[in-house]
Amino acid sequence: MSQGKFPFDQSLNRRTLLKASAGAAALGTLGAPAISYAQSEAIKFGHITPRTGFLGPLGEYAVQAIQLAAEEINAAGGINGRKVELVMDDSPNPQQASAKAERLVQRDKVAAIIGEISSASALAIAQVVQREKVLFINTGANSDALRGSDCQKFMFHIEAQNSMYVKAVGRSLVRDGLVTGKKWYSLTADYAFGHDLLNVAKRFMSGANANHAGDDLIPTDLNDFSPFMLKIRAARPDVVILNLAGTQITNFLKQYAEFGLNFPVAGFGFDTALAWGAGPGNFGGIWPVVWHHLIDTPNTKKFVQAFTAKYRRPPENQAWGDYCSLKVIAQSMTETKSIEPAKIVEHFEKGAKFDLLKTREGYFRARDHQMMMEMYAITALPQAQVKNQWDIFSSSPAVPGPNESLEAIAATEAENSCTFKA
Repeated sequence: MSQGKFPFDQSLNRRTLLKASAGAAALGTLGAPAISYAQSEAIKFGHITPRTGFLGPLGEYAVQAIQLAAEEINAAGGINGRKVELVMDDSPNPQQASAKAERLVQRDKVAAIIGEISSASALAIAQVVQREKVLFINTGANSDALRGSDCQKFMFHIEAQNSMYVKAVGRSLVRDGLVTGKKWYSLTADYAFGHDLLNVAKRFMSGANANHAGDDLIPTDLNDFSPFMLKIRAARPDVVILNLAGTQITNFLKQYAEFGLNFPVAGFGFDTALAWGAGPGNFGGIWPVVWHHLIDTPNTKKFVQAFTAKYRRPPENQAWGDYCSLKVIAQSMTETKSIEPAKIVEHFEKGAKFDLLKTREGYFRARDHQMMMEMYAITALPQAQVKNQWDIFSSSPAVPGPNESLEAIAATEAENSCTFKA
């Protein structure tokens, strides 16, 4: 494979080369780069993600995926002939995420930082990269606030925002008659992500005439959901809504099955690894995902095959985000013939298109740096239809549909306004 060609974007055609020439324009108002790079050196990328705690299982997928992406890029000749080198670290809390991001920039001289899952930690990293003028692609933090009140010029989001998750699965809930006039009971993760998601969920409910039977905030270190199972049983809701995160979801699903409760379950945020972790017969309900391993496109199949061959399990949506983020940056550095963060920011904001292993290409929306893309709602299969431990759900068609704008499920400017700081 020749230099500059990546498995995820198989050719640099004439259009791409013309875009690369245009993308090498002056920096404009973004100012001078913070770092000077020698052309013969490897290009360093920082990767920060939780590898312990309730988000740790997702972080492991992220680590494996970005390592695979780096191997593929290097096997294809690197970025403009330069090798990709990953500098990787754990982010157990926002304080360490901030300190490690600063170290990656100042000591390791990374060209960009990729990763994170916690919204609070992503905010901490964003403050560092904005000060240092280094690119950050958020791969797993969903908070609308990161794209709104806390938005930053050098932070971009391949992970979908909470509004996108809610609106994507909301269509399936409306289809199944679980919204209008129905009584919801919700459990919400008690940290920045959960609080933000609950606000978005309530906005959706109020516009759809749903009623709140109850809501509980769940500490991130809680393992025993039995008191909440009793409250749900007493409330007898029409649907149980989960605004939980990480292993909270896995633990809830296991215990919900053990209690024998049969109220419909749905969630407004999800990773397929959490369904796999729940065990046979325990996964149920309707959930939104930003990507899944059963999407029927040629490049999805190549990614799934390569990941499964290397790690002996299929990738899930957190793996997708970290894998695609490095490929997106590599493509952009090739197109602009530059690794300067300001030039990549400019390239993104001009509407560069990227293969995201879905049916339509995506792009970063200039006003808030959210990737505009398709999403999916998955529904747990009846146990009798489950043939293996991985393919345990069916999927909706892509949302938005083929004739809709990709922005149809994203937060509107009225719902979530961003003003980039100088």
